[in-house]
Amino acid sequence: MVETKTVVKFGTDGWRGIIADDFTYANVRVAAAAIANYVLAHEDASAGVCIGYDTRFGSRSFARVVAEVLAGAGIPVAFASGITPTPALSYAVRERKAAGGVMITSSHNPAEWNGVKYKASYGGSGKPSIMASIESYLEKPLPVSATKAKIEEVDFNPDYIAAIERFVDLDAIRKSGYKFLIDVMYGAGRGVIAGIFTRAGIPFVEIRNEVNPLFPGINPEPILPHIRETQLAVVAEKCDAGLITDGDADRIGAVDEHGNVVDAHKVFSILMYWLLERKKWPGEVTRAFNTTKMIDRIAAKYGRKLNEHGIGFKYVCDLMLEKEILIGGEESGGVGISRHLPERDGLLNSLLLANVMADEKKTLGELVAALQEEFGEHQYGRVDMHIDEALKQSAIARAKAGVKDFAGMEVLRVETMDGIKFFLENPDCGSKPNAAETWLLLRASGTEPLLRVYCESCSTESVAKVLEAAQQFVLQGSAV
Repeated sequence: MVETKTVVKFGTDGWRGIIADDFTYANVRVAAAAIANYVLAHEDASAGVCIGYDTRFGSRSFARVVAEVLAGAGIPVAFASGITPTPALSYAVRERKAAGGVMITSSHNPAEWNGVKYKASYGGSGKPSIMASIESYLEKPLPVSATKAKIEEVDFNPDYIAAIERFVDLDAIRKSGYKFLIDVMYGAGRGVIAGIFTRAGIPFVEIRNEVNPLFPGINPEPILPHIRETQLAVVAEKCDAGLITDGDADRIGAVDEHGNVVDAHKVFSILMYWLLERKKWPGEVTRAFNTTKMIDRIAAKYGRKLNEHGIGFKYVCDLMLEKEILIGGEESGGVGISRHLPERDGLLNSLLLANVMADEKKTLGELVAALQEEFGEHQYGRVDMHIDEALKQSAIARAKAGVKDFAGMEVLRVETMDGIKFFLENPDCGSKPNAAETWLLLRASGTEPLLRVYCESCSTESVAKVLEAAQQFVLQGSAV
């Protein structure tokens, strides 16, 4: 029993583990009991909890275990009748006025992983205070109810799909004549956009839409190298954009008409610019510590306050509940629009990207070029270093102790909101108009055995140069 107490740990959006190693039925029951205790103590338990699951190995079975634990504690359960995108579960929680929601998914992680996400009653990630509260119940016994509550099977998808259809102008997308490639990466988004486009008469091709829990050859994360097939398919099928969702469909990735990757930062920037310029909706803007500073420049143009925060969508959600936030996002493709949900939604954002193309009469590549022209070239890169704990901690300690330069670029200042971020004096950017700042971020993952290294600069060459120097620093123990 002691082992399970230390294995289950709620990170930025829940708990993840390797199937059959630490993600076991016993440990899922531990996590479920903590959630049940939280609901009983802090929510209206009679309102029930919605439970969904993705396409991963055993997800429905693990979800059923969670349902049985909650029902055994007297909490009614609305249980997904089929594979459900995470944003569809969040929408159901809010619309049904449920006490909360549990999603069995490991999002973008490799196939051997699964996880438990908690969604709060407002239809979004649990605020930091909620996640801390759930974790505090991990060592406490769960009272058994005298009467087991009902488990009712429900299809959460139709109401959610109707909601995102209403949010966008499908007629404008159809009239644009643009053709789209949809890549669901074997995940929970399968058939959603394809169904919407079919009903609306919008041309598309959908790939990797079969259920395959092995995610053959990829991790279901909409970044390279996992979207090389998308790049090839966009060009081969003569599409004007590729729209990609991750394993549980809450994150977005994209590819332009030439097969070039449009990173999540550019997607976030395009959507934000469109909302401010064309929709003129009110509200402040929020972005995570590891997200492009192009957002800062767009916010400044429109006089919108920018809120910077730690890494994890729960921080975006927290701000959306505190004040009027128009849009918020993070580096990994999670973008939320508060008029829809205080939640990231890769499916809605895919539709909105198509909507922007239709309204602006520009392909995805042309939209990116226009942004870079106005706000300066911003290029981005990330390296995930799977290293042992000792080396990881050594690198962080050395970074905290002070570094004078990376790749011959002087460190101008350091920020430590979430990880260690170095702002660098980059001579390569001096001749570029409105050049992006060059920064490097080192951050140890809170839920996975890795160190993430992020960089933004004014060119792809600068990004590669800084990332290479950072990796050498981590592995060799000295700055280059």
